[in-house]
Amino acid sequence: MAQDLASLSQDPKQWVMPARDYASTRFSPLDQINSANVPTLQMAWMFSVGTTGGQEAAPLVVGDTLYIVSSFPNRVFALDSSSGDLKWTYIPHQDKAAQGVACCDVVTRGLAYDNGKIFVATLDDHVTALDAKTGVEQWTTKTGDINLGETITAAPFAVKGKVFAGISGGELGVRGRITALDEGSGKIEYVAYATGPDKDVRIGADFKPYYDFTKGHDLGVSTWPPDAWKIGGGTMWGWFSYDPDLNLLYYGTSNPGPWNSNQRPGDNFWTTTLFARNPEDGSARWAYPFNPHDLWDHDEIQENVLLNLELDGKLRKVLLHPGRNGFMYVMDRETGQVLSADAFDAMNAYTGVDLQTGRIAPNPELKPELNHTAKNVCPASPGAKDWQPTAWSPRTGLLYVPHQHLCMNYRTSEVGYIAGTPFVGATVDMFAGPGGYRGEFLAWDPVRRKAVWSIKENFPVWSGALVTSGDVAFYGTMDRWFKAVDAKSGAVLWQFKAGSGIIGQPISYQGAAGQQYVAIMSGVGGWPGAIANAQIDPRVRNAALGFVGATQDLPSYTQGGGELLVFSLPRRPSAPNSTP
Repeated sequence: MAQDLASLSQDPKQWVMPARDYASTRFSPLDQINSANVPTLQMAWMFSVGTTGGQEAAPLVVGDTLYIVSSFPNRVFALDSSSGDLKWTYIPHQDKAAQGVACCDVVTRGLAYDNGKIFVATLDDHVTALDAKTGVEQWTTKTGDINLGETITAAPFAVKGKVFAGISGGELGVRGRITALDEGSGKIEYVAYATGPDKDVRIGADFKPYYDFTKGHDLGVSTWPPDAWKIGGGTMWGWFSYDPDLNLLYYGTSNPGPWNSNQRPGDNFWTTTLFARNPEDGSARWAYPFNPHDLWDHDEIQENVLLNLELDGKLRKVLLHPGRNGFMYVMDRETGQVLSADAFDAMNAYTGVDLQTGRIAPNPELKPELNHTAKNVCPASPGAKDWQPTAWSPRTGLLYVPHQHLCMNYRTSEVGYIAGTPFVGATVDMFAGPGGYRGEFLAWDPVRRKAVWSIKENFPVWSGALVTSGDVAFYGTMDRWFKAVDAKSGAVLWQFKAGSGIIGQPISYQGAAGQQYVAIMSGVGGWPGAIANAQIDPRVRNAALGFVGATQDLPSYTQGGGELLVFSLPRRPSAPNSTP
């Protein structure tokens, strides 16, 4: 009988899901590489994935095999985790037209594994199961339609015999949802929408939201203009977490469409919302909209880190959500109550979060009026943090937060809906936030509710984070550096210059001979890196949905690439053979 995935994820030698565990900690218990010896880290091996789109995926390690997926066409590779020798390759047969409807590069954020199968979600909306040993396709199921602007960029997620897939396309009027498929057959078990009537959102008798403003019937319809919910966004292209004890699946939804908020009066439920669902039938237990009537494209698809923390002398089951809106949320994951919400980056778009009502307060002085430019809005549309995942260390009690530091000018305009085409209605110009830097790697104490240390970076820090029991935190930069820092102090201990900018997710695992490895993908791209791997005129500041303005100079530092980089400590020389 196959080992339960939750138990398998606790094996420090392996890395069986992008976040390593269901709690999304991205913490490795391995300590062979530590703050004392990490300066001697060196390249162990590398592997080219053959594509130059942005490489955002996290590798998986199951047993002695490392699995990685490239950006489009989403090639899957199985490699010996110690030597890098190639075991098998799977190349899906995709519709090339999917590339034309992906809003923000043809990326993917990883694979899923369970019960002897590797699951890959392709840009053209198919979820496929592969035999983990051979790479032979077991089944494939279509979950979306690229003609409607639907794509998949999120990593799939396996739990309770099901594999979950989100959908992308919030900038093209896609109606957001997640799809649950049977792991064995690929049959669609259910779909849970983010907008529409309660039956579609799977809100029923078990739905017990904490705040009054989230209570009512068919709020996914009544908080929209007539029929606007059908093209209203709320897509899911980020991360899932799961609490086995509560049997709750957590994930966030994206922005409402269009970006022009004047065209959609109302709270626009259930976009920019955190859902807690029973994964077996999809029924919602509670939901919390972070940004009702979102004004600035502040999706909330970020990871939700599940921890037990002592707050005010009481041990609480909490959820940490580093919001795109710039607030660090600490929430009760049983009820959805917000316990604290503190700004972790430059902030003027909002004046705070009311802990009694649960509602965020937008700054009335910056309200985006039609055909008027709201100037110097912070944070910019990518938010204070986007998809790039944090890491939690139980040793330091700190959350390590890679994020951007950007502000913007934002001008709205009327836009009409045409299936499969951009449905935005806003022109955005982004630029560096206060202080002139564009990114930061931050250590945050959620109990004391403050930053402990930070490292300012020239470009947005678009990579994920890793922290280990050796008290080392890892992250990458868009100008090609892969860095190891002291998890307690933030001192940079080691850095390596890669062939292309880094927007991937670092992991750590142990090879067959007991050697600890650290692995990450290099290959600049994604929303902020489109200027470096696509044919975009850097003088057009509002290109790539406004991100070009913030990264016009990136091509002077890097170009596209696509390599898996694997590092280890120098191997000790073998003892001499004393046999005569």
